[in-house]
Amino acid sequence: MAASAKSFLADAGYGEQELDANSALMELDKGLRSGKLGEQCEAVVRFPRLFQKYPFPILINSAFLKLADVFRVGNNFLRLCVLKVTQQSEKHLEKILNVDEFVKRVFSVIHSNDPVARAITLRMLGSMASIIPERKNAHHSIRQSLDSHDNVEVEAAIFAAANFSAQSKDFAAGICNKISEMIQGLATPVDLKLKLIPILQHMHHDASLASSSRQLLQQLVTSYPSTKMVIVTLHTFTLLAASSLVDIPKQTQLLLQYLKNDPRKAVKRLAIQDLKLLANKTPHTWSRENIQALCESALHTPYDSLKLGMLSVLSALSGTIAIKQYFSSAPGTATTTVRSFDLVKLAQECCYHNNRGIAAHGVRILTNISASCQEKDLLPLEQDAVFGLEALLVLCSQDDSPGAQATLKMTLTCMVKLVKCRPHLSQSVVESLLTQLHSAQDAARILMCHCLAAIAMQLPVLADGMLGDLMDLYKLIGRSATDKKQELLVSLATVIFVSSQKALSPEIKTVIKQQLENASNGWTAYRIARQASRMGNHDMARELYQSLLTQVASEHFYFWLNSLKEFSHAEQCLTGLQEDNYSSALSCIAEALKSYHKGIASLTAASTPLNPLSFQCGFVKLRIDLLQAFSQLICTCNSLKTSPPPAIATTIAMTSGNDLQRCGRISNQACMKHSMEEFRNLATRYGDLYQSSFDADSATLRNVELQQQSCLLISHAIEALILDPESASFQEYSSNGAAHVESEYERRMMSVFNHVLEEVESLNRKYAPVSYLASNTCLCNAVIALLKVPLSFQRYFFQKLQSTSIKLALSPSPRNPAEPIAVQNNQQLALKVEGVVQHGSKPGLFRKIQSVCLNVSSVLQSKSGQDYKIPIDNMTNEMEQRVEPHNDYFSTQFLLNFVILGTHNITVESSVIDSNGIVWKTGPKTTIFVKSLEDPYSQQVRLQQQQGQPPSQQQQQRTAYSRF
Repeated sequence: MAASAKSFLADAGYGEQELDANSALMELDKGLRSGKLGEQCEAVVRFPRLFQKYPFPILINSAFLKLADVFRVGNNFLRLCVLKVTQQSEKHLEKILNVDEFVKRVFSVIHSNDPVARAITLRMLGSMASIIPERKNAHHSIRQSLDSHDNVEVEAAIFAAANFSAQSKDFAAGICNKISEMIQGLATPVDLKLKLIPILQHMHHDASLASSSRQLLQQLVTSYPSTKMVIVTLHTFTLLAASSLVDIPKQTQLLLQYLKNDPRKAVKRLAIQDLKLLANKTPHTWSRENIQALCESALHTPYDSLKLGMLSVLSALSGTIAIKQYFSSAPGTATTTVRSFDLVKLAQECCYHNNRGIAAHGVRILTNISASCQEKDLLPLEQDAVFGLEALLVLCSQDDSPGAQATLKMTLTCMVKLVKCRPHLSQSVVESLLTQLHSAQDAARILMCHCLAAIAMQLPVLADGMLGDLMDLYKLIGRSATDKKQELLVSLATVIFVSSQKALSPEIKTVIKQQLENASNGWTAYRIARQASRMGNHDMARELYQSLLTQVASEHFYFWLNSLKEFSHAEQCLTGLQEDNYSSALSCIAEALKSYHKGIASLTAASTPLNPLSFQCGFVKLRIDLLQAFSQLICTCNSLKTSPPPAIATTIAMTSGNDLQRCGRISNQACMKHSMEEFRNLATRYGDLYQSSFDADSATLRNVELQQQSCLLISHAIEALILDPESASFQEYSSNGAAHVESEYERRMMSVFNHVLEEVESLNRKYAPVSYLASNTCLCNAVIALLKVPLSFQRYFFQKLQSTSIKLALSPSPRNPAEPIAVQNNQQLALKVEGVVQHGSKPGLFRKIQSVCLNVSSVLQSKSGQDYKIPIDNMTNEMEQRVEPHNDYFSTQFLLNFVILGTHNITVESSVIDSNGIVWKTGPKTTIFVKSLEDPYSQQVRLQQQQGQPPSQQQQQRTAYSRF
């Protein structure tokens, strides 16, 4: 909760925030003007925090100009502090409005007689290269300083040259020859050459520049064979190839050549490191010969450390398209078995290696081959992979060291992947996990429980077989309150909830509650209750929430737990539903609604300005409305039974041409039509909730989507059975059988959807037109079937892992938010919209912002003056612009017309577009008021006309021109 609350900080209006920013800046300015060096330094180093808190250009521009003044007149220590602040605040540099003035103040120090001051200035210029890439005076100073006799200044010039080369094509082309001469010159010391060579990695702006740099590096590799020179040159070679792209295959061959032929271990290690970089960046450029050469080197090397590095490259490649190329482009593939390939031989040889890292990579390669090459007969390979995984599991589960835990994580990930693509191996994998679970260390047990839960989610068939072993282990957990034990309690409980696909038996509940009473704290109990809510075990969750109510210190937490208890009780009421017993269903829904209404009241009380719980409130309100719609539908169907249509209803319908007459009086009251529209409206609202949940995880979004589909399903069933059977289409609602189901809740909901669709379709085909009795029974049974699936409260309901918010600032903006901005009606208002994207601790965890969509609209609130006949186009402003944030900042402008006199309400609303092109309505929405005033000349003309005086000739002439 604390992490999710961070994004809601500083949500005050922009005018108030600007006042706070000004006072903060004045406070720091006071420190800068102090006569004490310590206070000046303290003020300087506090600027990055100020930028983070108030990231808008108006403040950042003022602050950087003040820092530039300090840099110009201060001593070298203050200059160094300003340099560090500039480097820390690099993403805010482009918000400096007076770039010329800022550069002028900084650049004046370059003419100092002090080489250290010049060096700091060069580093400052290098750090600012992104905003001044083409400044010729900066380019000239860097070239001049490269010839300096002071080492500190030369190193600073090298730093600046590297930064400017990355940003400016002209500078890179101009400095390339200079760098080349210095590197090849006999007067340049070797350590300086080692610092100059990495500049060449930025010479990728065009093909000729990259080619000449590559030739120079090739000469250096052969001319200077010392270890340090070869390592630096090869690495620069690799980075240049990775940026210019065209030379990657040549670079891969060169690195493999050094790996094979160079006897020095340091050079081999560097070659492996660079091969890993290229394998991750461009695996599709690796030919079969490249992989074969790497396999041969790995088979023949006597050093475990080098073998481990080579296998890590191969395991990275084995999870990509390169592995398919390796097997498909082999000569004589038809007659060659998979086991005869060197890659497979290497992996099998390494599976049981005494170095667990090597063994893990060997097993991972076998797993990836089994997953990628499913068209081949890989039974022996699969068995090798399973045996290798089991051996690693036994080895790593007994060891508590970080290395063993990392290897175990890789092993368990491979197990889940293998079971997913080869389900016939799942039984042996699960058995080995359960066997090892009893003797493993606690840290390993937690990871193994996560693995078991993932397997049980994918293959529910295996779940029942796990329960006995899991319950035995749960009873055996000691009473110690260590963090590992608490984590293990939660992990084991999660696997038990996943494994018990239906309601928990009383015995299981008793065992879990006893262990929680004996060995757990309140936080552990809450986490287990949360997992129970996610898995649909609402009776268990309700009891745990009830027990926690008296253990919290804050009333907000009390109301939060109380609301969760009521929601769990409400969902528990729905588990007793039975088909064909509609009166009982109505009473169960009424009881559930009663608890839901209590819960939503508590949930509202639990919300705070920093944590408004908007998703939770929206989700629960929709659930309440959905239950009321279900209840209303069952009542409508029941009333249709007690007041059936007359026998001649079908004839009346055919005569009148109104199909609704078939349902008798009910259709006349339009109850069924109203019910169908209500479900469609609910589906639209679920869609809006989905669109507003940009930070939600995929499971939560899928849950909301399933609720939306259930509403669409019922509305479709009403239309197909009662209202309009002929035009109802089944194709658009048919489920995609190939889609991978991620959870038990989704599996059960999809099963209900398919069953209801089949029932509706078969009724329509067999008994057209469908009798009112059959259609009513089908609808009520569909409602009960949907409600019998226990609702899953997914992660985003409890926990916000990703936090993204947008702050908008409008200019001009009034000092007082209620005060309108005055604009003359013959002028346009230039509205500038600036925004900052703010992230939590894990930015871009689920999805990233590609662009921001800004929508500006204006509405006339109150007129003043006479009513004129104005074209409709001039009545409102509706504009939309898309801007891409750069370093989390964006800015754009709108030109708005206010021809009609009066007060207008301008609304600026932002939404975001992710990297897949999906629009998310995240907000915020900002409003300002504009008062449109009559321009003085028009006012004068109007007054003269009212007084009966014709305008003078000069005024008439001005009127003609004023139109333009």
